[in-house]
Amino acid sequence: MADSVTCPFDSPEVATIQARDGTRLRAAVYKPPGTGPFPVLFAASPYRFDNNGLPASPQFLWRETGPIDFYVGQGYAYVHLDVRGSGRSEGEFDFLGPKDQADLYDAIEWAGAQPWSTGKVGSIGQSYFCMLQWWMGIMNPPSLKCIGAHDGLNDLYRAGCYHGGIRCDFFPGYWWHQNRVINANPANGQEPCHQSRDLDQWISEHPLHDSFWKERSAFERLAEIRVPLYSSGVWSKHQLHTRGNIEGFQRAGGPRKLRMSGVPNAWAAAQEFGSADFHRQVFLPFYDHYLKGLETDYSGRPAVEFAVRGAAGMFQADTWPPAGVEYRSWKLGGEASGSVASLNDGGLSADRAVAAGSVGYDYPQPGWVNGVAGFGPKGPASGFDPVRRVLTFTSAVLEQDLQIAGPVKLVLHLSSSQPDTEVFVKLADQFPAEGAAAAAGSNPASEVVTRGWLKASHRALADGASADLAPMHAHDARELLVPGQVYRLDISLEPTAYVFKAGHRIRLEIVNGDSAITEALWTHLYRPDKRGRDTVHYGPQHASELILPVMPAR
Repeated sequence: MADSVTCPFDSPEVATIQARDGTRLRAAVYKPPGTGPFPVLFAASPYRFDNNGLPASPQFLWRETGPIDFYVGQGYAYVHLDVRGSGRSEGEFDFLGPKDQADLYDAIEWAGAQPWSTGKVGSIGQSYFCMLQWWMGIMNPPSLKCIGAHDGLNDLYRAGCYHGGIRCDFFPGYWWHQNRVINANPANGQEPCHQSRDLDQWISEHPLHDSFWKERSAFERLAEIRVPLYSSGVWSKHQLHTRGNIEGFQRAGGPRKLRMSGVPNAWAAAQEFGSADFHRQVFLPFYDHYLKGLETDYSGRPAVEFAVRGAAGMFQADTWPPAGVEYRSWKLGGEASGSVASLNDGGLSADRAVAAGSVGYDYPQPGWVNGVAGFGPKGPASGFDPVRRVLTFTSAVLEQDLQIAGPVKLVLHLSSSQPDTEVFVKLADQFPAEGAAAAAGSNPASEVVTRGWLKASHRALADGASADLAPMHAHDARELLVPGQVYRLDISLEPTAYVFKAGHRIRLEIVNGDSAITEALWTHLYRPDKRGRDTVHYGPQHASELILPVMPAR
């Protein structure tokens, strides 16, 4: 087969698919030359197939089909469905709801029954495409033979809309505004789709994990997936998708493998998935094995392959977390690290007891100018310094490399002057300070390794999760705080794999908000009613500690 063929992206073959409720859905069909039959790759999204001629570049983050022309050149038919209420499909947008789920079944069975189809269908696509793939597996249409789930969440409440019970602006803000624009202004100028759904209001009406979220949560039904699954994730997407690929691998009921990539950010992840070389190496052997019956290297791949950010090569394991990981505790304390300018400059100790104490901060801080971010030591001229006006707890300089891989947990003892508060946590790699910057009073460079969040009134753990190193909260009721009383909060930071280099420090950052400066698309807007004082407690009686999954030496 040729590496690729020219696909008519501006005027594809458009098929009409009748959903079981009578709604007419439409899909673009791209086929190799000839009559076939061909195995089918099936993708679905709200981003409309009329935009597939645009480059899969960071400018168009939602172009997440993968390289259609490459797969057509490999002998696959490619079917891209506009989900109901988007593109050329009828109906109202359902946001992964029951109507979307039924449509996926009907459309896959349609694809499997076409005269140009072998009857074998595999799923493909990144992000929202992947979010729909979990449901394809759960719906289990007979024609579906495998799932190539790349970079997609499966718990819409916890991973996307309410991080730790805290409302995130990504889906109701940036994402929905973007989606309405690209539907109303397609690249080919044909059949604009004007979406009237008020997603912001819809999400705001469901602040708890109620039936609205449960019927949209593939996470709760992942064990129903029986077809072979290749779950391929990205460490840098921990504000959205990372946990979904790990949970998909851990919970699915059929044959499955996990691959976690080390690309540095969402923009690099978009470029990676759009690359034919990536698909030739990673996904094509998977599809060729299950849809064409070919012997490929997929069969011999380990159950788990993962990058460790900062380390070379890919690591292999039989399970996730990998065997041999040792969970070690770093205790929060009041001893100054002397390495960073913050509200407190506390310590993080792995090898000695910590004296009893506490540290608090008032909010909003007068130095905050965009969320919780403020300017550097010389005001606006020195740029933004997101660390200067938050609580930090920093380790001593590491004497040797420290590699971690697995879940990360923070046990935090907290009191507040308010009946509720929010906790935003970042685990960061603090680099050695450079001379000129240190002399000028600037904070050392750093890199965020992972994040976690929790609304204090949502601290109740889900059934069976109390002893878990990746605690999951029920989010089904609010339990308000008694002002001044100390509470234990178990906070799960997103899973990761990372190496802290010798000469660097481990740093924990704690505050009650974030900023568009640091979070880009995933901001949690700082509300006017967030006013008060929070206090972190530590020492023998209130042992606040960070628990890291430390890998054995390679």
